[in-house]
Amino acid sequence: MKKLALSWITILCIQFLFAQTPAEKLKVEALIKKMTLEEKVGQMTQVTLGVVCTPQDGVLDTAALRKAVVDYKVGSILNVTGHALTVDQWHTVITQIQDEEKNTRLNIPIIYGLDGIHGQTYTLNSTLFPQNIAMAATRNVDLAKEITKVAAKELRASGVRWNFAPVLDCGRQPLWSRFPETYGEDVYIGKTMGAAVITAYEEDGLKNPTAVASCMKHYLGYSASRTGKDRTPIYMPDIEMREYYLPQFREAVKAGASTLMVNSGEINGVPVHASKYLLTDVLRKELGFEGLIVTDWEDIIRLHTRHFVAKTPREAVAMAINAGIDMSMVPNDFSFYDLLLEAVKAGEVPVSRIDDAVRRILTLKMKVGLFDNPYPEPAASANFGKPEYQTIALNAAHEAMTLLKNKNNILPLSKDKKVLVVGPAAQSITALNGCWSYTWQGNQEQWYPLDSKTILQAIADKLPLGGVNTVTVKGFDNAANFDTEKLKAAAADADVIVLCLGENAYAESPGNTRDLALPDNQVKLAEAAAATGKPVILVLTEGRPRFITGIEPKMSGILMAYWSGKKTAEAIADVLFGDYNPDGKLPFSYPRSMGEMVLYDRKPTEDVREIFNADMNASGYDPMYRFGWGLSYTTFDYSDIQLSSNTLKGDGTITISVTVKNTGRRDGKNTVELYTHEQYASITPNMQRLRAFKKIFLKAGESQTVSFTLGKADIAFVNAQLKTVTEPGDFDVMIGNKKATFTYAQ
Repeated sequence: MKKLALSWITILCIQFLFAQTPAEKLKVEALIKKMTLEEKVGQMTQVTLGVVCTPQDGVLDTAALRKAVVDYKVGSILNVTGHALTVDQWHTVITQIQDEEKNTRLNIPIIYGLDGIHGQTYTLNSTLFPQNIAMAATRNVDLAKEITKVAAKELRASGVRWNFAPVLDCGRQPLWSRFPETYGEDVYIGKTMGAAVITAYEEDGLKNPTAVASCMKHYLGYSASRTGKDRTPIYMPDIEMREYYLPQFREAVKAGASTLMVNSGEINGVPVHASKYLLTDVLRKELGFEGLIVTDWEDIIRLHTRHFVAKTPREAVAMAINAGIDMSMVPNDFSFYDLLLEAVKAGEVPVSRIDDAVRRILTLKMKVGLFDNPYPEPAASANFGKPEYQTIALNAAHEAMTLLKNKNNILPLSKDKKVLVVGPAAQSITALNGCWSYTWQGNQEQWYPLDSKTILQAIADKLPLGGVNTVTVKGFDNAANFDTEKLKAAAADADVIVLCLGENAYAESPGNTRDLALPDNQVKLAEAAAATGKPVILVLTEGRPRFITGIEPKMSGILMAYWSGKKTAEAIADVLFGDYNPDGKLPFSYPRSMGEMVLYDRKPTEDVREIFNADMNASGYDPMYRFGWGLSYTTFDYSDIQLSSNTLKGDGTITISVTVKNTGRRDGKNTVELYTHEQYASITPNMQRLRAFKKIFLKAGESQTVSFTLGKADIAFVNAQLKTVTEPGDFDVMIGNKKATFTYAQ
């Protein structure tokens, strides 16, 4: 009961912190009464920076700005035009926008929004951290909060108070191009880290210059695309939606998320932007979300132009607003403004719905302190680019590194070895950071900080002069990086080959792929490296699992580095040479092939392979590397599991303990993961579900007892009636290679 009590206290404190004061409510209502319909619709209109900019990045067009702010009374601006701006440029942009707002009748400040996905994406020299998929590998919730605090500070330092993050989509379709923005395939990691990040963004209080309004996205089911292509249809029964895709948003609402962005796709034929059931019935009434709902890019007009559920653009606008949308990311023109005015005047959208949306928009602006001071704050500016942020970035990258293979303990490498570094990622900065990195796609290296290191540079820093060689050049796709003959010649003088493969940066639809297989030129390079007879260490810098099935047996070591931000290269080198003991754990099941896309929380019939009648084996879940896999340079042993009781009764709790011992010769961190399996249920039970985890540090020879407390909510599931229930029965609990059983009784 103690665990439950503490969680409710936390929730109440968060709700109190984010609650609007009576005076603020009165001010909002008074303002709404003064507003014309045109001013209200303007508040619901969000345009991109390009609408008010000259062709030169960061330079505003005075006439265009006046048209947007004064004539169309827009409530919000977002984005950049081509690339990240400096802090000073942002200050100039924000100041000019707010100055122009002073020429409006009611002086309602503009709220600016950006996609700070893994740090402040769009400010030059900001600190970029690991992508969410890599943060999930750290299994460190406190670290996720720590990097978020820095992101919030650097956003606010730029003059921006609204961040379109975090992504809470469950990464169960690895083809999906936004997979690296997710926390992986597990619901528990997603909802736990997601809620923690939202808390970190907002808990200081949104008027404080260290906080920004968060935006949970993309509601709902966006990542479950049938084809894996971005913005394509999802077909999903409600039971699946509620079991795997809704819990993250439920927790985010409890954590106090101020805003929400909508899924650009459609579910079962209904575009989410037009779904009153999802936006009003489920989100507002069931989950209790009271914040602002904003569309994604251009998604209202697409109800007419792409989804074909609205016969006219005006019908599309009316459909979306009546479904529950508060603000339209139009973003390239003022069509939404004109069409919504027409729809209201024609009686197609009630004024009460407009007032409802505007009330939320004004409330957000008041919460973030724009009515007090809409300009960049000196106190916030002082928080940009502090030296300690680089240490935090390195810590995060270190903990993300996931060692998949270490044949004959070839790693860590001795620093007296001669190392040949090859592969397209060896001298690529973009392939270490990925999407949303100073540009939308993240693939323009000229915008990265000058002190960003490549894998080659980081390895060279570890070795004496002449200890490292390469045949690579700058540019991920440069043909010279795939020259197998040069590789073979250079390998003659090497003791070991470090092969850097994976993916260059991409974001959203440009990252769509037809195949998860590594490109042929990368496979041929790997085969050529293996053919030299020298041991090959494969380093993967990628946002999603690319198939390595054919080359994996030929690799002596494999390090999954993900897209881990500014300090990726240093973290890779530290792990390869033993200056950091790896402790990352896979947040997804690394598949062998397209025919083996089975998730860890599989059903029993997925776990078996039936050949003929009784001729079966339990090889249905056969990934290249299973969910939760990750090696260390030390070893950990687990004691038998201890239960405080063999029975969990009603609303009570049960404590589950295990003693972990570092039995190796090196200090190291280890994530203790607790899984459960219900033996029988009214709905086919999963073979296992992650219910809790805790990361610990143990010195060589040291032991520590780790305890978890479970209640009935922790082992609940969605039944056939779409109710979340806990049924009486026997539950297996698994930690490491140990298992125990308890009974739940109502």
